[in-house]
Amino acid sequence: MTARQQWTIVLGIVALLAVLLAAATHYLGDELFPVSVGSTAPPLSATTLDGTKRAKSLDDYKGKVVLLNVWATWCEPCKVEMPSIEKLHREFGPQGLAVVAVSVDDAGTEAHIREFAKELGLTFEILHDPTRTTSTNYQITGYPETFVIGREGTIRKKVIGAADWSSEANRALIRELLGPVTASR
Repeated sequence: MTARQQWTIVLGIVALLAVLLAAATHYLGDELFPVSVGSTAPPLSATTLDGTKRAKSLDDYKGKVVLLNVWATWCEPCKVEMPSIEKLHREFGPQGLAVVAVSVDDAGTEAHIREFAKELGLTFEILHDPTRTTSTNYQITGYPETFVIGREGTIRKKVIGAADWSSEANRALIRELLGPVTASR
């Protein structure tokens, strides 16, 4: 076998490995790159529930600590935890906490989502993602699921299921992440 034939075989093997790696990344991406504490927050894509239906992304909350809650109106645990999220929002919103609740209810249910928020007295931002792109991007396994994202865009806490967001432990985490705001932020 000539040197040229040997190099052709080596290059063929390298090309095959590259194709296999690309396929594995495409089909196993979630398993290879899980969304977890310490990872960079994936993109957020949802729209406002006001008449303008503006698209919102994480860039809209740059420099803030974000509590991202993915939920639905038909989810009982979601309804249970909303008052504690509201309480956290009222306490820390003025200090730089952005509470963003993304509803994954079906398209055409915007009025129902607004009524749900009104009944519970929710004043934090509620967005709508009927395509459930946020669920896919954040690898949501059930509702509610909540992510606390630091100012730098890193996931600092992930909670699957309902939580008491007004608990001292959760309030301490938010206080720590908010820290003193400096001019450079």
